[in-house]
Amino acid sequence: MRRDAWLTGCVVLLLSACGERARQEPVATPPADTSASAAAPADSTAPAPVPRAPEPATPAPVPPAPKPATPAAVPPAGAAPVADAPLVDQYHTAPRDTISREAYNGWKQYELNCSRCHGEYALGTSFAPALVVSLREGGTVPTQDAFVTVVCQGRKEKGMPSWCELGLEMDKIMGIYAYVKGRADGKIQAGRPAVRENS
Repeated sequence: MRRDAWLTGCVVLLLSACGERARQEPVATPPADTSASAAAPADSTAPAPVPRAPEPATPAPVPPAPKPATPAAVPPAGAAPVADAPLVDQYHTAPRDTISREAYNGWKQYELNCSRCHGEYALGTSFAPALVVSLREGGTVPTQDAFVTVVCQGRKEKGMPSWCELGLEMDKIMGIYAYVKGRADGKIQAGRPAVRENS
């Protein structure tokens, strides 16, 4: 019994001490909100304020696109082409050689019929020889007769057709020979040739 009375007395003393201390300490009040929402009277029916999203960052300015190249002037319809007019773009360079009409026609026939296998300007490919080498002195086709024989008969075992069987005329074959022989002898450079009109 004495022990219970003693415990009860301790609890009462503690509680009274806590109450006395609470009366002596000032109560902390939250700082006043000066915003417009705090000044407005509380209304239970008003919706809760929605927080605003942050402003998006201003994107960096985009540099202006480069201006397209000015196209070359097109001659009016019906105007006669000028043979000596300068070329206007990098893909059509000036001819390096002026060759005979026969060799020029041979160049056209070579590009049409032979270049897909023997390469541009007779320089060869991975599956057909360079004719600039074959038609040189000491090459595999050193003479005009040998050239005509190979072109007419073909080399079917190597995939070359018989051009005479396909209907390629002899004057075209001779033109091809004139062009390729000029390339093999170093008289005609690689590139598009020009035709010598008085030939």
